[in-house]
Amino acid sequence: MREPRVIRRLSELTEAEVIAAYQVDDRSRPHLRSNFVTSLDGAVELEGKSKALSSKSDQEIFGKLRMLSDVVLVGAGTVRIEGYNPLRLGAARREWRLANGLAENPTLAIVSSRLNLDPTAPFLAEAPVRPIVFTQVAAPALLRDALAEVADVVVCGEAGVDLRAVVQTLVERGLPQILSEGGPHLLGALTEADLVDEMCLSLAPLLAGPGSGRITAGPTATSTRAFALHSALAADDGYLFLRYLRES
Repeated sequence: MREPRVIRRLSELTEAEVIAAYQVDDRSRPHLRSNFVTSLDGAVELEGKSKALSSKSDQEIFGKLRMLSDVVLVGAGTVRIEGYNPLRLGAARREWRLANGLAENPTLAIVSSRLNLDPTAPFLAEAPVRPIVFTQVAAPALLRDALAEVADVVVCGEAGVDLRAVVQTLVERGLPQILSEGGPHLLGALTEADLVDEMCLSLAPLLAGPGSGRITAGPTATSTRAFALHSALAADDGYLFLRYLRES
């Protein structure tokens, strides 16, 4: 069992030290990291969007997690609601990746059972790396063909998307470092499939009040999963960034 780290202030750490706080021990081993921001009372969004809970410090950590990933995995509803842009990192982060033997930008992978995605949307049509769309056998063939113009459409599952097959496909494509950005139904499904290796939580210093859902949704999981605190970073704006690793 890992010993919890003391809370460190972001303002007292170098860029390299912050990056090191989120590095995995072995990048060749498949690792699925989930990242969410939540309010003190557990809200996953304000007025329908998680961005409303975010801050400058949260966006900085968010960007670093993307920089460290091979692929960003997200549900179709989240890319639509949150208004995703093409997954193109800033110049400094692209340079860091190239210097560390990574592709210039991570790949965007979208989970969509119904393929309710617009092929002309910028996150698809203007992506610097050809995205991957994971779907199921029953997805409409016409929509599959339309999306195939701008993305690799991969069928994983007969009735619903098989997330174990999704992860295996990403690993086989040389993308073992997976960052899941949600939404709640995707996290619920990943939990039920027992695929989450790490949870990164950004704790926003506010009370949202009743009405919002949690960071996870869907069918009740059959069992709980134990995680150990690996690091805790505090920002000057009151945000707390917690990294939990699954206990072996």
